[in-house]
Amino acid sequence: MATVAAPRRFCRCACFYTDNLYVARYGLHVRFRGEQQLLRDYGPILRNRGCVSAKDFQQLLAEDAALAPEFLAAAEYSVSPGADLKGLLQRLETVSGEKRIYRVPVFTAPFCQALLEELEHFEQSDMPKGRPNTMNNYGVLLHELGLDEPLMTPLRERFLQPLMALLYPDCGGGRLDSHRAFVVKYALGQDLELGCHYDNAELTLNVALGKVFTGGALYFGGLFQAPTALTEPLEVEHVVGQGVLHRGGQLHGARPLGTGERWNLVVWLRASAVRNRLCPMCRCEPDLVDDEGFSDGFTREEPTAVDVCALT
Repeated sequence: MATVAAPRRFCRCACFYTDNLYVARYGLHVRFRGEQQLLRDYGPILRNRGCVSAKDFQQLLAEDAALAPEFLAAAEYSVSPGADLKGLLQRLETVSGEKRIYRVPVFTAPFCQALLEELEHFEQSDMPKGRPNTMNNYGVLLHELGLDEPLMTPLRERFLQPLMALLYPDCGGGRLDSHRAFVVKYALGQDLELGCHYDNAELTLNVALGKVFTGGALYFGGLFQAPTALTEPLEVEHVVGQGVLHRGGQLHGARPLGTGERWNLVVWLRASAVRNRLCPMCRCEPDLVDDEGFSDGFTREEPTAVDVCALT
């Protein structure tokens, strides 16, 4: 039997996001793992090139870092020897221990602003656009913007998975193998609120990107709770750059926007090892239909090709 070679998939090394970063202001390539590491490894040469005050250093971080130092520290701790849930929770804000909802700064303010500018340029272009999901009418799918592979996949694989493995081991947190990432937009004359629902995901990250707005708070009920039973929801206000982490089955929604515009990045994190057994939407064994890309995160075991000629 003839063997057909699978098409090659070109990739990049994860070091693209942390190593050999060029700081134009000081004409220097650096490796970035956090503030302390940057100071330790590059403090003398940075001072020689004019980065002398604390203000200079903070401006350097703001201009050249996408991920918030707190997020980097939490991710770094999560992969350290002896890391456990208790230690990780000291590096996160616990919004609700009972509902297992947490918050942590994810992106720096300059990165949020830069991403918003890209989103608005794309929104105003004549490029084809799909709806973010079945409930939101306005927003952007990150893969349409070309940011899925260079931004979201490394974010999931390198940073989110170690955190989720400690926070939600029972929900596939350590076995995340796909995602769906999109930005939702709320504005007057467009979407204003979002009704009660749960996500097509094992776990969810929701990051507030901006802009200036009032209202629109998130609210949470129980796990796979019927919307009619939502009597005393927990409300969570948005903080630009900060991400809310929760289980996909946690019933939630968004209050009506009062003024301004609100943009949020939502990442549905999926573990095929979990959803292959039980679809999170119909709560039944999944009836699989072939699709493209990550699709809805289910996987099908392909039969192994056998070279019959080699057996005769």
